[in-house]
Amino acid sequence: MSFKLLRQGLDGKIEHLTRLWRSHPLKDHYDVVIIGGGAHGLACAYYLAKEHGLTNVAVLEKKYIGHGGSGRNTTIIRSNYLTPEGVRFYDQSVKLYAQMSAELDFNVMFSQRGHLTLAHTDSSVRTMRRRAEVNQIEGVNSRLIWPDEIKRLCPTLDLSDRPRYPILAALYHPPGGIIRHDAVVWGYAHQADRRGVHIHQNTEATGLRVQGGRVTGVETNKGFVGAGAVLNATAGWGSTVAAMVDLKLPLVTSPLQACVTEPLKPFLDVIIVSGSLHVYVSQSDRGELVMGASVDPFTSYNMHGSLGFLEDIAAHMLDLFPVLGPARIMRQWAGVCDMTPDYSPVMGLTPIEHFYIDLGWGTWGFKASPIAGKMLAELIATQRTPALIEPFRLARFYEHDLVGEKGAASVGH
Repeated sequence: MSFKLLRQGLDGKIEHLTRLWRSHPLKDHYDVVIIGGGAHGLACAYYLAKEHGLTNVAVLEKKYIGHGGSGRNTTIIRSNYLTPEGVRFYDQSVKLYAQMSAELDFNVMFSQRGHLTLAHTDSSVRTMRRRAEVNQIEGVNSRLIWPDEIKRLCPTLDLSDRPRYPILAALYHPPGGIIRHDAVVWGYAHQADRRGVHIHQNTEATGLRVQGGRVTGVETNKGFVGAGAVLNATAGWGSTVAAMVDLKLPLVTSPLQACVTEPLKPFLDVIIVSGSLHVYVSQSDRGELVMGASVDPFTSYNMHGSLGFLEDIAAHMLDLFPVLGPARIMRQWAGVCDMTPDYSPVMGLTPIEHFYIDLGWGTWGFKASPIAGKMLAELIATQRTPALIEPFRLARFYEHDLVGEKGAASVGH
């Protein structure tokens, strides 16, 4: 936490409040235009300005800042993935999150409380052991633990042999945590704005101009804006934007639903995930249980909740926590996620010159926001692909060099 935030908390004085970011008229030309005003796009804009001195940058958001996946996720941060490439990438993201409050001078309320991925079958135990070993080789704190330690970490879990899927073991990842997603978005927007970036809300990209194989600008509902480079950071809508330059991407878009309960007395100190039950849960600082599942089993851009989701998640939660029977669901929501065939993101160059992508995040894109923005900013500024994201290049699908992450991402986060 920054000294400014600490001082304000101790002396009780609140400085004069100003707008976190300003409104600007749309310029005729920007060096970089970022389509998508979520955490990824704003992080890229921030790092372009801060680390590379590129301030003639515009962020276009068709609604309001953080309206998309950044405002519709369950805020879980972790790095306990299965592939070495994924572990290295997300480990750097966790480290950036850990210092974000000081970096942005904005309290993002990151709470590293630990993350438990439950194993209910012998095959799941083997997978957790493999993940733990890959994590440890890459220097990430994860290990396989057994019911006695699980009980100490989460006494309210049903660890008996009565459930349909008894808990045999778990992958314990102490650095895992939760964060305030709106604070992350606002913090990046504020610091990007301070450095000269123009943030345009209610500005929808309706088309892209390409001349001689190179992107030259963006058509918007407010007119045309020229661009030296364009980044597509539109989460579940990535394939629709790519289609504006006739670029077909290996993405499938599906809805993802989540919900929260009424506030309850704090009892859940860790994050609980079950791949077999397709459910995950954490408790917010207000006492709500924030719960989610895997993506809906169909492709759609629909962002409405469903009764079927509530029925399934209630049943699965009661398998894990029978004491929650009387708890009431207060609200639910949905977002859209784009998924690649190998369950890893797709970042970097495309066949269209100076048209970049930051897509394919499935249901775990928010946790990658800082490092994805930092790496894409480096690529745009230097025209060199950073080694950390080279494995996630689009060309891997044509070079038969996939990064199979489904074993650590199939639950949805």
